[in-house]
Amino acid sequence: MKRASGAMFGLAYGDALGAPTEFLTMEQIGRRFGDRGPAGLDGDPALVTDDTQMAIAVGLGLLDALANPPLTPDLITPMWRRRFVDWLNSPDNNRAPGNTCLRACRDLEAGRPWVEATVAGSKGCGANMRVAPVGLAPGLTDETRAGASQLQAALTHGHPTGLAASELTAFAIRWLADGMDPADLPGALRARCHGQRGVYHERWLAGLWRRSGADAPETFIARGWDDCLGVLDRLDEAVRRGDRASDPCEATGAGWVAEEALATGLLCFLLFPDEPVEAIRRGAASSGDSDSIACLAGAFAGARLGMDAWPAGWAARIEYADDLARIGGAWD
Repeated sequence: MKRASGAMFGLAYGDALGAPTEFLTMEQIGRRFGDRGPAGLDGDPALVTDDTQMAIAVGLGLLDALANPPLTPDLITPMWRRRFVDWLNSPDNNRAPGNTCLRACRDLEAGRPWVEATVAGSKGCGANMRVAPVGLAPGLTDETRAGASQLQAALTHGHPTGLAASELTAFAIRWLADGMDPADLPGALRARCHGQRGVYHERWLAGLWRRSGADAPETFIARGWDDCLGVLDRLDEAVRRGDRASDPCEATGAGWVAEEALATGLLCFLLFPDEPVEAIRRGAASSGDSDSIACLAGAFAGARLGMDAWPAGWAARIEYADDLARIGGAWD
């Protein structure tokens, strides 16, 4: 089914559909694109945003690291640092990137230790909109996948909710690629929150927790899991309602912060579990961070349904198709 390719291309498709609607109201989106949002890719190539660019950076770094297993923080950290700095200096880094990512990557470029370079108080969605490759990479233990998910987030976003939401995003993608029924996903994520609430991955995160002023690493990370549990309550209610026509941000948040991006991207997917294009259109037709929401919805849909579920002509038109195919093809 080529699930890894489906997820990598899906996140890019969602990103491309959501990019032109990101700063529009629902009324403006309706006037320009109709109530269901953009129907397909625009342009050749169809341009993406920093969401896809940074997901590719995470993915290419992982490919480098997995060529020399085992995956450890000492191995992957300099690889991700180099990829993030390359992104920072790319002439294509002109897609309204987030200030947190820019600030942290400048400090990474200056050679600061990442624990000092990260923006400790930020839980922006930049922490988890790029984590899909960690979920797709084969052969990782749960501990390694969790630690790597949190580390890639922590390089720029040091808030515990960014770490927890990134781990949940990666595990959701992994579980879907492994065949989990979408209806079982919210419960599995809730169980993960409870099971990991007191787990601080010190080998991966070092002393990051101290920057928060928390009295212990367990106290620090528990805050992130509690935030995720709160938004999963809202997700459960929205899924029960099953409202496919309304702005999803009204139910689970606008997606500017990590836990809301996770929940609203998931909501769009769960409303259309067998209709991947409709899932990303719903994400694009939203009042919040529409490119990140649709990006995540596309990753979830592609991980479940595979590459063949997407329109056949899109792969040739999406920006960075070669990089997406390289990452997906390595893990299919």
